[in-house]
Amino acid sequence: MADVNRGDRPLSPHLQIYKWPLNMAMSILHRITGAGLGVTGVLVTWWFLALATSPEYFETANAVMTSWFGDLALFLSLIAIWFHYVNGIRHLVWDTGSSFGKKRVRQSGIIGLISAAILVVITIVVA
Repeated sequence: MADVNRGDRPLSPHLQIYKWPLNMAMSILHRITGAGLGVTGVLVTWWFLALATSPEYFETANAVMTSWFGDLALFLSLIAIWFHYVNGIRHLVWDTGSSFGKKRVRQSGIIGLISAAILVVITIVVA
């Protein structure tokens, strides 16, 4: 077997070495928001089931959902749902085989982030 001196070999670069392209960050965030929306779905379902169960149980669930924690969870879910929706449309466009150039991918990412922010603001204003 070869005599390998592992102490002299450079370490492989990792995520803190590489510059994160916008597309990579949005891909990771798309997966995180999808999982987060699943958790939010369970939370909102619990709220509705508590409403159907009894007034006392609903008071408990409603106290949680209208507290600072519930407000924060619903606000973050609003951001997540619009981001996930807009980024999902972006992925659907990619499924057609178009907009794969480096410049187009970055451009569509920026447009997606701006669109999601605008949709969040519109939702807050309307609601």
